[in-house]
Amino acid sequence: MEYLVVSTLNGVVHGLLLFMVSAGLTLIFGMMGVLNFSHAWFYMLGAYIGFTCTRTIGFWPGIILAPLLVGALGVFVERYMLRRVHKYGHAHELLLTFGLAFIIEEVIKLFYGDFPVSYQMPSYMRFAAFTIFDTNYPFYRLFIGGVAGLIFVGLYLLLTRTRIGIIVRAATFRPTTVEALGHNLPVIFMGVFAAGAALAGLAGAVAGAFFPTSPNMATDFGTLVFVVTVVGGLGSVEGALIASLMIGLFISFSVGLNWALADLFGIVGLGPWAQAFGGILTLKLSTIANSMPFLLMLFILLVRPAGLMGDRQ
Repeated sequence: MEYLVVSTLNGVVHGLLLFMVSAGLTLIFGMMGVLNFSHAWFYMLGAYIGFTCTRTIGFWPGIILAPLLVGALGVFVERYMLRRVHKYGHAHELLLTFGLAFIIEEVIKLFYGDFPVSYQMPSYMRFAAFTIFDTNYPFYRLFIGGVAGLIFVGLYLLLTRTRIGIIVRAATFRPTTVEALGHNLPVIFMGVFAAGAALAGLAGAVAGAFFPTSPNMATDFGTLVFVVTVVGGLGSVEGALIASLMIGLFISFSVGLNWALADLFGIVGLGPWAQAFGGILTLKLSTIANSMPFLLMLFILLVRPAGLMGDRQ
């Protein structure tokens, strides 16, 4: 029972953190069609900005400055880089953002070194929110989940209850019509790209104080962000949330399970078949935990190519 409750909480928090990073990419990818390979590196940049601010002006100023500075970088990247290559197609955008990711990573290594930094939460936030059986559950995990939840509520209300949200959603599916109605489409694109970058920066500043902050954090997180975007459906914030929670729970539960497919075959009386397949079915679920999101993506794409809540058009 303890494993079930703790794994569920960890999976939900991990999923909400994934959503915080992938929500911006979902809008960027769905609206602009830009394959922003460097999005996870904006997440890493936010973590390092938060770390720097914590050492100089404090933790909370870092939480505020990180999304603002990363969002400003997003404005610069979209206005002076992506806009120049957009007309040449997705390949040029992918190559540009791929190179930008390497530049950000090398700049981080230049100033902070090629090793993890000691970015820690304030001492007054280091306590157990509650105790589950014999496990003290950290308050800061709940804080990460709470910030992500507020972001989802804010994004949902912005996109569904405001004029800005209506324009952004319309530009996602009918950009030509939106431009014909007199709206400045390049400015809309720039604003969405900057907002997506800022969300990634905020996620890095919040999560970096709990999870390891190192030059490899973007590489470890980057592929999952794209999996969330594909599984949830392009342009769907609700789909991104559902996909993030699914992936977070998949990873959380599979890490702690030592089951193998051979065990399942034995339970249903097909043990000899398991032996016939050899070592493949003897692999423990915990050893392939990192592959679970990709298996989920494969299944979703086979059943629903547009994603869970993507547009089938």
